[in-house]
Order: sequence, then C-alpha cells, then structure tokens
Amino acid sequence: MREEITAVSAEALVGEAATLKVLGYRLVTLSCTEIDADTLDLLYHFDKDLRMKHLRLTAPKSEAVPSISPVYFAALLVENEIQDFFGLRFEGLAVDYGGTLYLEEEAIKTPYCRFSLRTAESADGPAAPGLDESAAPLSEGAARDRKIP
Repeated sequence: MREEITAVSAEALVGEAATLKVLGYRLVTLSCTEIDADTLDLLYHFDKDLRMKHLRLTAPKSEAVPSISPVYFAALLVENEIQDFFGLRFEGLAVDYGGTLYLEEEAIKTPYCRFSLRTAESADGPAAPGLDESAAPLSEGAARDRKIP
C-alpha cells in the first residue's frame, strides 16, 4: 500500500477533496490530534485501489474549518464528532448536530468531554435532575463482583 500526505490550507481543502472525488477516491475517515493548546492537526484519509492519500490541515482551534460534507456527505459524522470532542467548528456542514452528536443537551459540552455531570456539580451548581448517588461509578471491587442479569 502506498501513501501520500499533502499539506493543504483551509481555503484549498474543499477543492482538493472535490478533486480526489472526481479521481475516484473514497473518503475513509478523518483523524484529529491536538498539537498544542491552540492548534489542531486534521488528517483526511482517502483510498483508491489500495492507494492512500491524506490531506493534512493544521488549524487554530479558534477558527472554523470548512466542511467537506458537501463533497463527501458521510464526512458529516466524523466532523460532528470532532466538534464534540475537540471543540473545533466546521462551516457548511450538511447536517450540524451543534455539539450533540454524542452528548445530550443536558451534558456539559467541552472539548474531549473533560467534565462529567458529577464533576461539574461543584463548579456549576447542582447536577442535572435525576442524577443521584446510584449513578456514581462503582469501585473496582464492586464492579468486579456485580452480576449482570
């Protein structure tokens, strides 16, 4: 399998993705990695006949990135996932879940989902309605001994 990585700017991203689609490449997925406190590295993975091509976009967290979902509709899922987990915004998403692809509206929305409802209780007031002590995580021993019906 041969691979090729091409650095792209945010302005050129959608055009490069469209070119790959015309050439018969399929979108495999996207990867996102935090480089530092202000920057993310996005890798768009494409495949054709066991040949991988990757587009690399380095983006500031504070700026929105253009969505490739108008070109590859399936990209909307992983782009929404990146919004949920990393807080990066995508402009022009075919379907934008607004940070609730995986998170419920009552959940605190932060990059990487770093805070649970339980840990947010002390910082932001009471926990969400219906959250009681039975929702607390089990100790290692209790989890091991618990029988699932």
